[in-house]
Amino acid sequence: TSMFFFQYSDLPWTQFLGVQAVLLRADHVCRERVRRRHHPQHVGPGKTRCFPSTRSHSPFLMNLSSFIHKPARVLQGAAVMMENMPFAVRLMISATFKTFKEGPFLTKTVGELMWGYDSGLVDFLNKYLPGMLPSSGKFGLFADFNNSNTGLFTINTGKDDIGKVHKVDSWNGLTKLPYWKTPQCNMINGTAGQMWPPFMTKESTLPFYSPDACRSMELVYQRPGEMKGIPLYRYVAPKTLFANGTDYAPNEGFCPCRQSGLLNVSSCRHNSPVFISHPHFFNADPVLLDYVNGLSPSEDKHGLFIDIHPETGVPLNVSIRLQLNLYMKKVSAITETGKISEVVMPMIWFEESGYIDGPILTTFHTNLVILPAVMEYMQYGFIALGLATILIASLVYHKVKVKPPPSMKAHDLFC
Repeated sequence: TSMFFFQYSDLPWTQFLGVQAVLLRADHVCRERVRRRHHPQHVGPGKTRCFPSTRSHSPFLMNLSSFIHKPARVLQGAAVMMENMPFAVRLMISATFKTFKEGPFLTKTVGELMWGYDSGLVDFLNKYLPGMLPSSGKFGLFADFNNSNTGLFTINTGKDDIGKVHKVDSWNGLTKLPYWKTPQCNMINGTAGQMWPPFMTKESTLPFYSPDACRSMELVYQRPGEMKGIPLYRYVAPKTLFANGTDYAPNEGFCPCRQSGLLNVSSCRHNSPVFISHPHFFNADPVLLDYVNGLSPSEDKHGLFIDIHPETGVPLNVSIRLQLNLYMKKVSAITETGKISEVVMPMIWFEESGYIDGPILTTFHTNLVILPAVMEYMQYGFIALGLATILIASLVYHKVKVKPPPSMKAHDLFC
């Protein structure tokens, strides 16, 4: 997993709008380990319960001591969450921010931002407003993700219909989600994102449920390809994936929406004003690029894709890239928000990538490329051998049939 923090210019916060976002040159790479329970439990005809995958992260090629200057997520998020509270309450919240010397920006190390840091404000909010923050301990972007799990999936074994193999029947006992406004948006579709049904075509799509995004997503076919001799189909995210309800009506259930290219996940993130997008607002409304200088979206660097072997549904090469953004605005009575206009600011983007290699790739290549090719050539060889045998038999038969009978001698006639 590679993580990229956005570093903001250290200007007076009252001049915030238009500040330049500079992506750190050094990659912050984190190794993710996923532990899965083997021996899945059969829970019914054609269904298997897969136990939660536990994820743990550790620094790898990462300088945890690098300092990052960025908007204060706790302060800005709390301000937006409390904008509809009584004026007096907002004044008290502002006074609380001042008491704990909290400003609109903070400077922390990479390690503190990722795994959490001690904050008097966080302790105060957890004590007097329990449940407001997602964490009761140290506050960090990934504090709750370490040693977390993806939930309990019940999937179809494909026993009765191979077209349903790997498809999710329920997640944590739910067959539909409680987060969104329409039944369609609350559907749990596709697989768990690790395997797909076999015999895919160019018209097939890749639906899967993502617990991190709190919704089902669907990738579409882009082009054929090849990986070390193995044929594959590349699937990518369509522009409609994070489109708003105005540009793409089926996404109306994910609203309240802002510009296309942003997914509002506040409903499953403790109402925190957090949005998901592609990195650098790739495939998003171009107006988002006007708020922050230094962004340059491109498909090669910021698009997500999954390369699938169409005959088996096995992913060969995967790169999932997403960006976490914070919605910020001026909130009256909370003076720390200053003159900030409504804006969605990128905080961090990450890439989770992987591919098949080594002995597994060799076995895959042998079983799915070499052996089928050998069998195909053998098939033609047997056909040719059969035709040759028929031809030779026909010639022999024809030769025997047209050969004249031997002549009879005279003494044979009078025997």
